[in-house]
Amino acid sequence: MTFSIVARSADGESWGVAVASKFLAVGSAVPAAVAGVGAIATQADANVAYKGQALAHMDDGATASVAIQRLIEDDDGRDHRQVGIVDVDGGAASHTGHACLDWAGGLTGDGYAIQGNILTGEDVVLAMQAVWEASDPEAPLARRLLEALAAGDEAGGDSRGRQSAALLVVKEGAGYGGLDDIAVDLRVDDDAAPIPELGRLLDLSELFLQASREEEKVPVTPELEAELEAFAEAQGARDFQAWVGTENYEMRVAPDLAWIDQRILDIVRSTGPTVSSDT
Repeated sequence: MTFSIVARSADGESWGVAVASKFLAVGSAVPAAVAGVGAIATQADANVAYKGQALAHMDDGATASVAIQRLIEDDDGRDHRQVGIVDVDGGAASHTGHACLDWAGGLTGDGYAIQGNILTGEDVVLAMQAVWEASDPEAPLARRLLEALAAGDEAGGDSRGRQSAALLVVKEGAGYGGLDDIAVDLRVDDDAAPIPELGRLLDLSELFLQASREEEKVPVTPELEAELEAFAEAQGARDFQAWVGTENYEMRVAPDLAWIDQRILDIVRSTGPTVSSDT
């Protein structure tokens, strides 16, 4: 009833899962990941206990293959389970029980595991593999995962239709304010076109919840600071940092106003009156 890709980034710093299904809130059941440990998707007749168990095994040093073997050997329902795992080193493993409903199967490669059940055919996982392997290894993991998921959907996806999708990516210190490891955690629980909606949410997540990259940071000169403060006053804000907090852009402006993200500066200059600046 589901198709998914579990993967590690090429730089070995991120792990994630993208999944879609004709199933309500698939993100609540299928994906799990821990930075520096690995990621897992549990599906078909999903055993959600696999998530914590697999991550614990890998945290203790088990490879993806060993973790899957431990999961299924202790599970009487193994023939109805499907699971994909990627470990800390990018090792990948996938299991499809012989009782999973057709079409069901999976494949693995360097740093990824792709699997699905009740699909329109094998073309779904093959399309996901082709897009993943052709994607830029230096691109953000969330983007690569979403592109692979969309390819599977375009190839037929779940044979019953579409309902939900989810995207989970972890990286040490990549969470909100740098205080946790959740880089991306997005769900579309019930939608006729969940994957395009997931893409729209990812665009918003990158703007509001992800820290600016160095190349996106514009140094704030005294002239630019005057421009920003004049803008904030025109908007009725106490000061520019108050406007930033009101608009939820705090991940894209330095707390001491040493720099501002280029996208936020573009928004400022397209929103309302400013004073002139040489920046």
